[in-house]
Amino acid sequence: MPMTLETLTKDKIKEIIGRRVAKEFHNNDNVTLGIGLPTETANYISKDINVIFQSENGIFGIGRKQKGPVYNTKILNAGGEYVEINKGASFYDSQMAFTIMRGGHIDTTVLGALQVDAQGSIASWQIPGKFVPGIGGSMDLIVGSKRVIVAMTHTSKNESKIVSKCTLPLTAYKEVDMIVTERCVFNITQNGLELMEINPIFSLDDIKSSTGADFIISKNLKYMEI
Repeated sequence: MPMTLETLTKDKIKEIIGRRVAKEFHNNDNVTLGIGLPTETANYISKDINVIFQSENGIFGIGRKQKGPVYNTKILNAGGEYVEINKGASFYDSQMAFTIMRGGHIDTTVLGALQVDAQGSIASWQIPGKFVPGIGGSMDLIVGSKRVIVAMTHTSKNESKIVSKCTLPLTAYKEVDMIVTERCVFNITQNGLELMEINPIFSLDDIKSSTGADFIISKNLKYMEI
């Protein structure tokens, strides 16, 4: 059945984003996935490449989410989800986890965001009106990784999460390289946002009206594979 706006469920949105982000990895990449939606990416890695996923709670070599009904409750990712481990996986303490994250050993970090702006700055930790105990490991991951991909829904409560300039407290300044949503894919360049791909069920006008920042359109603009 062809996809339509009516069939674009929450689960389908996660799948679209997870599948698209998974195409960005290369053989033997070390990748960290932030909690929530980014963890979907591990479910769609091509069998032709070996990607080593690191979890900031101290696991190198996590795999897909465990499939119930019986779970190994001793193996969880940083988001508290039960996950599989791949052959050769290792476990270590928080000190080693942050040494890896801060030391430039992660090829790509994938994480969600509350806002990303046209210059690549990201706000991902403080929700207005809600108590948040701290920024967590996001700052370390973003600044320590060689590449940063934001995987998130395009809007929240009908408000764009892609903005000209972040209004929420920043997690990192001008560190994001790519944004993947269920509607499109943006690269962040020296000239700002560049639209690279678009979900075929959305029009260019849809993207313009739901994006809170100006952008340029790639000469090689193409449809996302959904």
